Amino acid sequence: MLSFSEIHAFVASAETGSFSKAARRLHLSQPAVSQQIHSLECYLGTKLFQRNSRGVTLTDAGKALLPMARELLSLSHRIRETMNSMEARNTAHLTIGCTAATGRVMLPLVVAAFNQERPDTRLTIEMNHCDSVERALLAQEIQLGISGRKVAHRNIECQSFFTDHVTLVVPPDHPFAHRSSVQPGELIGQPFILHDEKSSTRKMVQEELEKQGIRIDQLQVVMIAEQAEALGVAVEHRLGIAFTCRLAARHGLRSGYLVEVPVEGLRLERPLYLMHNTHSPTQAAQSQFWSFVGTHQDNIAQIVSA
Repeated sequence: MLSFSEIHAFVASAETGSFSKAARRLHLSQPAVSQQIHSLECYLGTKLFQRNSRGVTLTDAGKALLPMARELLSLSHRIRETMNSMEARNTAHLTIGCTAATGRVMLPLVVAAFNQERPDTRLTIEMNHCDSVERALLAQEIQLGISGRKVAHRNIECQSFFTDHVTLVVPPDHPFAHRSSVQPGELIGQPFILHDEKSSTRKMVQEELEKQGIRIDQLQVVMIAEQAEALGVAVEHRLGIAFTCRLAARHGLRSGYLVEVPVEGLRLERPLYLMHNTHSPTQAAQSQFWSFVGTHQDNIAQIVSA
């Protein structure tokens, strides 16, 4: 059987033209290299080198073997690198893409619960808009994604993750704060802070308002906020009122800096979906997190609401 140590000795000797120089390159003794070359020649049944006082030169058989030997060593290296890389991915790392509100408030709580079962898995959370999360998933830049919409793409599979609610929040001294509910028409003329146009929350609010005959441009917009946290801070400081995810507003609602006010006729449930690309190689950590979500639906709601 061919030995990789013999192949290494052969290639080093061919490239240096000397058994002694090959020995120094391989950190072996010169007799050890000579013995490996002798064993290889016996196995192949042919001479590979012509010996002379200046060193060694390849025979015709040696010249024919050299490119194949180099290819064999290269393949051996690629096999080791691939196996090491796969082992590291399977045991160490999982990247999940999501929106900022999900990544900063909810997902860390779910990841903490998952890590209690799989403490050997390291997770990275990448936050972006829904569109960017979906593109990253299709480009195989992330292993899993969380989106506020169920993606209709042949390569993406979705499962339910959590249902959040979008709500109107106002400062505690606002006239709406002590009302049991308000009518959609009462929103016109109120100073509003809106999510940016890429936000799935804004798109949902816009669609629901249009069902009530209200266009988004009829609102008195005083600020556009890219991050839900900035929107909540602006409302706390009485810059205006806003629609935002209850999850993102949780701290302000609990502390009393924000007050939730129902708006009649608006159905503002925001389901979140966990997604994966069915054409991507499946890693162990990815399958484990997918299964964790599928079997802990009720627990996830309790974890987030706690």
